[in-house]
Amino acid sequence: MTNASLSSPPVAIDEPAIEINGLNRRFGRGEHVVRAVDGIDLRIRRGEIVALLGPNGAGKTTALDMLLGLSDPNEGTVNVLGMHPRRAVAAGRIAAVLQTGGLLPDLTVRETVSVIAGLHGALHRVGSVMDQAGLEPIAGRRIGKCSGGEQQRVKFALALIPDPDILVLDEPTAGMDVTARRRFWDVMRQDADSGRTILFATHYLEEAEQFARRTIVLDHGKVVADEPTTQLRSSLGGRTVSATLPRGGEADELVTNLRTASDAEEITLDDGRLTVRTSASDELAGRLLALGATELEIAAPSLESAFMGLTKE
Repeated sequence: MTNASLSSPPVAIDEPAIEINGLNRRFGRGEHVVRAVDGIDLRIRRGEIVALLGPNGAGKTTALDMLLGLSDPNEGTVNVLGMHPRRAVAAGRIAAVLQTGGLLPDLTVRETVSVIAGLHGALHRVGSVMDQAGLEPIAGRRIGKCSGGEQQRVKFALALIPDPDILVLDEPTAGMDVTARRRFWDVMRQDADSGRTILFATHYLEEAEQFARRTIVLDHGKVVADEPTTQLRSSLGGRTVSATLPRGGEADELVTNLRTASDAEEITLDDGRLTVRTSASDELAGRLLALGATELEIAAPSLESAFMGLTKE
């Protein structure tokens, strides 16, 4: 069955790409029940790039499985472009790059892409998706001879074949080298700018920090944060100021005063190197420079710091 043979309702521009309400998924019985997903509510707009973060066991994979129609919730609803997830998948409106699922090792890269394109009635897209995934240089290589990162790029090409409105990515750049990773995210930005919605789960926090415009953090099956990525980074409050102090009484007095200041925390002094997280970073930097401190650095809060603070339990 081709995509053309499947009817799907038109989607208004202001309608959410993904809408999740009261989503719950439990495993086990009695005292051994595990709430893998516990009352999630989400609304993701068309064209957003959203990172889904969480420690192991937070419920990310379970939530993605329900979004893709691979499993059903115990309670709650999932709508993908106004449709049930399985209908959206069948219509080619949503596609995924998952960690699980193997490729046939004896087929070449081009043969693999062509076979799947034939099933979708989209052989005309083989060249374009091969190019987008950067696969042309290895088109004749057998899958079994491809590295883990190269096989991940093949899966990416397969997900692009139906030209989906939504891409769901589970650790999409695992095994890719730096160049391939950068190319991958360049393509993702272009796709999002053209209206495609990108939802990706990753353990590379720097990827979420650099590429996600919005970050959702799951912990124990619940959403513990859902904010623009830059706002989430700054939610810790303050910046980190570090400098090498000169020797002398004035520097010692400054450190003593900082330890009792209400706008300074996480103060460390190691071999003359002072590090402070403070909401008055500019003022502190001025005082340090006036004392003759050197190697002054001011750093904004990282997404990793915010993530650790949200999931530290």
